[in-house]
Amino acid sequence: MTQPETQIIAIYGKGGIGKSFTLANLSYSMAQQGHRVLLIGCDPKSDTTSLLFGGRSVPTIIATSAEKRLAGEEVEIGDVCFVRDGVFAMELGGPEVGRGCGGRGIIHGFELLEKLGFHEWGFDYVLLDFLGDVVCGGFGLPIARDMCQKVIVVGSNDLQSLYVANNVCSAVEYFQKLGGNVGVAGMVVNKDDGTGEAHAFAKEVGIPVLAAIPQDDDIRRKSANYEIIGRPGSPWAPLFEELGSGVASAPPCPPSPLTHEGLLDLFKGEDVGRDVVLTPATQADMRGGAWEPKESLEIVYQAV
Repeated sequence: MTQPETQIIAIYGKGGIGKSFTLANLSYSMAQQGHRVLLIGCDPKSDTTSLLFGGRSVPTIIATSAEKRLAGEEVEIGDVCFVRDGVFAMELGGPEVGRGCGGRGIIHGFELLEKLGFHEWGFDYVLLDFLGDVVCGGFGLPIARDMCQKVIVVGSNDLQSLYVANNVCSAVEYFQKLGGNVGVAGMVVNKDDGTGEAHAFAKEVGIPVLAAIPQDDDIRRKSANYEIIGRPGSPWAPLFEELGSGVASAPPCPPSPLTHEGLLDLFKGEDVGRDVVLTPATQADMRGGAWEPKESLEIVYQAV
């Protein structure tokens, strides 16, 4: 079992919403506060740690495992885990397009981590970066198998990212009903433009907003240059220090996910096309002209 004082936290969100940006700065800030932090990228793109290491890619666990196996060698921790300013970081990786299952790759990756001593490492926090818009079993591993204590969702003021956040909340609710113990600790609003839909979503679902990262050109520019913006003394340091405190202390809560109509109600009608009417198609429509139904040649047998 993992040491009781270790908090394992899974962060979910739509692809491209800013999980990697958030986690790189969050993990850096927490390490600067004296915590022992391990960051594990579980996205097949393997870009969770890119910002942390100035844009450099690190060898992934899955690729390294395959190479070592062909060479008849064992994977060592130094082959896959790297350190920057107190943050330990690694990437699970994933198969190339069309060459395997990303979810299965995650399962294999965690099996290897267990062999390397995952449950014996003495970290204060282990942060896992997961795609929320991929629904196969491997990506739901932390929730389904109680591998983490709590989940944090990253979203923005747009329907698609909140749809994904709501799906994650639905997964947590589902597994709680089956006896699971994982809860949602809160939400990080990224690229916040002040329109308020993400805050309204969090309120409706019953989870706190742990931080709102503004839509700011300075943040965009520095992130594009692979710069950590949460360094101590920087203008953005207090934001990530507060986020770190919230991530550490927020309790896992049972969420109340919304229906799809409930999600739409968070937005103005013109933004989501709520006035569109579903018009049923006809066989004549499908054929581009007139259509006469023909008698069926199907043989119907009467029950004896």
